[in-house]
Amino acid sequence: MKKWIALICLYLVQGLPHGFFGQAMPVLMREQGLELTVIGMLSLLALPWALKFIWAPLLDRFSIYRDEYRRSWILLMNYCAAALLLVIALQPVEFWVQQHLGLFAAMLLVLNFFIATQDIATDAMAVENLKATERGIGNGVQVAGYRVGMVLAGGVLVAFFGWFGWQGALLLLALAMVAGTLPLWRFQPKAHVVDNQPLWPLWLAFFRARGAALWLLMIFLFKFGDAFGTQMIRPMLVDHGLTLEQLGVILGSIGFAAGLFGALAGGWLVSRVGRQSALLGFLLMEAFALLSYLGINGQDLFHIYLAVVLEHIAGGMATAALFTIMMDRCREHCAAADYALQSCVVVVSGMIAGALSGFSARALGYDGHFVVAALLCIVALLVVWQAIRQQLIAAKPARSL
Repeated sequence: MKKWIALICLYLVQGLPHGFFGQAMPVLMREQGLELTVIGMLSLLALPWALKFIWAPLLDRFSIYRDEYRRSWILLMNYCAAALLLVIALQPVEFWVQQHLGLFAAMLLVLNFFIATQDIATDAMAVENLKATERGIGNGVQVAGYRVGMVLAGGVLVAFFGWFGWQGALLLLALAMVAGTLPLWRFQPKAHVVDNQPLWPLWLAFFRARGAALWLLMIFLFKFGDAFGTQMIRPMLVDHGLTLEQLGVILGSIGFAAGLFGALAGGWLVSRVGRQSALLGFLLMEAFALLSYLGINGQDLFHIYLAVVLEHIAGGMATAALFTIMMDRCREHCAAADYALQSCVVVVSGMIAGALSGFSARALGYDGHFVVAALLCIVALLVVWQAIRQQLIAAKPARSL
């Protein structure tokens, strides 16, 4: 039980900064008149998530405190992130957005570095401490915790933004980042076995594995359509006249419940129906969920609620399935490096998709944009099917490589 509580809390606090700065900030910036293209380019601040594979092997080799290869890195990075949030809280949002946008972007880049490094250690700890048969529900818990944190910060906190204010919101985020580490003090992860082989041969072994090129292509494309479409949801709702309070209620209550259900149900179903069926089914659901945003207007709140519910459920289920097969692909002696490499491919995909999303929405309109996003999901589905045909994805829970 200590293991599950620690993992839930760590993934939840990872979602808090992303929820606030990745989901709430686009709304705040749009209200202050920033262009869609600028908002879309904000996804490039996630660069540390795309490059974390570079320093991930260091977390397999070195510990901050006597053989604490996982916990020491997690604690240090969480506390550094909390301290940086307090620094950002020293000035109002108008100061950062209107006068020092470049400096603000640099600070968010550093914040992403801290959280991405925490994620490397947390993922490695999960790979090493979850049995193969636990990985489905384990990744459901991972995605659920992350989405709960993201929705709490990007939805609930936004709904009460007028009451807390900018500085109050950031203080709450910093406090949560610290509180989320408390269960880790009571959980002792399995001892990590250090492999002192040179790093280059270790990397080559991953890329030389059977079907490595197709595997990486599948991971790159799996969430591309979803990231491409969802980046423009909040700007679209703002343009249709929804207020911050309305967005907070929709995303903080309806989105919260749907995302939590989707992640947990997806993790449970992966273990029941198998990896292959879960990947194909959940990806198809994502395509239909993106199409549900067609024809939305600010007066039809039921349509908005329905689309948000479908998107959160499908997104949570698909992500849980993807993360499960990524764990299956990890080698036990270098779990941090292997998982980080795969997750970086997913992040790069999301960054590229998010950066292009603003141009698509401006050129095609919101409806045309979501049709393209759905078609991108279908393209990914075809690649998944090819990976299944080549037997790269186990139908049932598999042991680590």
